[in-house]
Amino acid sequence: MMELKIERIYTKPVDLDGYRILVDRIWPRGISKENAHLDKWLKEVGPSTELRKWFGHDVARYPEFKERYLAELTNNPVYYNSLKAIVQSQLPSQNVILLYGAKDEEHNQAVILADKLRKDLQLI
Repeated sequence: MMELKIERIYTKPVDLDGYRILVDRIWPRGISKENAHLDKWLKEVGPSTELRKWFGHDVARYPEFKERYLAELTNNPVYYNSLKAIVQSQLPSQNVILLYGAKDEEHNQAVILADKLRKDLQLI
C-alpha cells in the first residue's frame, strides 16, 4: 500500500512521486501551473472563503477552525467524497500528495483532510 502525504506546494525539492492534488481554494502566489506539477486542483474541498478569512492562520483559532471545517465537509460532502474516491483509486498504485500553500505546516486544511481521509479509508 502506498502513502497519503501532505506537502506545502512551495517546498523544494518537490515530491513528484505520486498523484498530486492541490486542496486550496485559492491558487498559490508565485507558482506557475507548470511548476505545480498537479494532477488535480480540488479548490472546492478547501475551506469556504468566510471560514478561511475568519481563521486567518491564527493558531489559537485552529481547534474551532478544524471543527467548522469538518462541519463544512459534512454539510456539503460532494467535494470531499470526490477527493476520497480519487485517493482510494490512486493509493493502491502510487502515493497521493495533498498540497497546500499555508506557511504553517501543522495547522492547515490539508492536515485536517489527511486525518479525515486516513480514518475514513482506514489507512491508520
